[in-house]
Amino acid sequence: MAKSVTYSSTRGCSTQKSISFRSAVMRGLAHDRGLFVPDSFPTVSPEELESWRGLNYADLATEVIGKFVQEDEVPRDILAGIVKKSCAAFRSEEVTPLVKVDGHYILELFHGPTFAFKDVALQMLGNFFEYFLSTGSNGGRLAVLGATSGDTGSAAIYGLRGKKGVDCIILFPTGRVSEIQERQMTTVPDDNIHCVSVDGTFDDCQDIVKASFADKEFRDHVKLGAVNSINWCRVLAQTTYYFWSYLRVTDLEKDVKKVNFSVPTGNFGDILAGYYSKRMGLPVGDLIVATNENDILHRFFSNGEYHRENIQKTISPSMDICVSSNFERYLFHLSGDDSSTLASWMSAFESTGKLTITGDLLSKAQADFKSAKCDTTQTLETIKNYHTKDDYMLCPHSATGVSALHQLNTADSATVALATAHFAKFGDACSKAVTPLPEIPKELSQLWSMETRKSQCPNDAKVVQKFMERKIEERTKKHKQRDEKKKMITNLLLVSAAVGVVAMIVSASKRR
Repeated sequence: MAKSVTYSSTRGCSTQKSISFRSAVMRGLAHDRGLFVPDSFPTVSPEELESWRGLNYADLATEVIGKFVQEDEVPRDILAGIVKKSCAAFRSEEVTPLVKVDGHYILELFHGPTFAFKDVALQMLGNFFEYFLSTGSNGGRLAVLGATSGDTGSAAIYGLRGKKGVDCIILFPTGRVSEIQERQMTTVPDDNIHCVSVDGTFDDCQDIVKASFADKEFRDHVKLGAVNSINWCRVLAQTTYYFWSYLRVTDLEKDVKKVNFSVPTGNFGDILAGYYSKRMGLPVGDLIVATNENDILHRFFSNGEYHRENIQKTISPSMDICVSSNFERYLFHLSGDDSSTLASWMSAFESTGKLTITGDLLSKAQADFKSAKCDTTQTLETIKNYHTKDDYMLCPHSATGVSALHQLNTADSATVALATAHFAKFGDACSKAVTPLPEIPKELSQLWSMETRKSQCPNDAKVVQKFMERKIEERTKKHKQRDEKKKMITNLLLVSAAVGVVAMIVSASKRR
């Protein structure tokens, strides 16, 4: 039997090496604060890739994920069921349809439950969690702690709501997500979902998550797990739409041999999936990192300076990030998969806020990725131009990706821009470029009539941890009481039925 790929921490701790897919998914963040990366990369030959051309999205995704996850981890029929169930949550039969606009392609990643690209990965992650918990992991319990700059939160909530044994706590920065993003999170009534508004920035929320994973006593007590893009499952799930879009482009463009991708980038997880797809053998040309004014990644790929700066609040809030948590995975590969080098880089960065590379390392990084920065003025111009000329609406994040491919002169039939969210999630921003806005989907418009619930916490990891423990205890107690009540009712019904049977037997014997 073929063996599944194993995973090790970027920071090299001996206890965090060669672990299984199940363990990597359930842990999320390695216990040495590193991120899990594959110990090897499976390859896809040109012949195998061509054999996948006629598959629907779910079957193709099963093939791609199955290169990493073999029968020894998840039986193939179970894997196919998890993927199929995840894809069934999307409004489009194609899951991520491809459209041609203004001479290039746009991959629409917003047809899931929360109208954002993160639904692709988080529907799958939620279903993997459910399978692993039902087959012995963590004693059937998991407490998910996530930070969101807007879309991860709602996608995680919709992927985990109602899941048995799972508590989901999502932190978001007060006043720094769009109103509709907040409503998507706070209108979900399931009692395993807890939305927490934190006084601070997204990076503050992310730091609370990382500090909680570093706290062994807390981590083990609550059975802590992660849904942010630090979780390997999310990156793996996102590789599937790079394969899908490559096949769809080359269906239509017979002379295209390699496909370029322009990706709105904040935490680096989405474009990292493209990088890994390329390493697997997918014929990928340029990978374009598109940023807004929070351009730490553009500065890195331009001059080698990964220097932390204060966050600027923009109209593309999901990209308002000054430290990209997934970037550590790429830095690990840039170092030659040298965990000692990576650990020293991250230690220096965490103490000084600066990491600088030069020479051959910078040249290698620039060969792997191109980049462009798109400010608010350019974002609004792009939204307006595409609506005016092509009757196509872009969200502010998607517009940065489209602007980037124009800046780099790759707006052609061999290039795909990833559309990461539906424009209606950012109506206030889009209305600065287009008025009146097109009608928004009913699934979003109805949010305004629904009740909301959320909690408030200061920017303090210990306070958040105590909040989590309290909510988990309350829900566990509530469910225990409910289960005991159900058991008591069941026993009463059984006793009543038994009494009835005895009465019938007695009555029958008397008639004799």
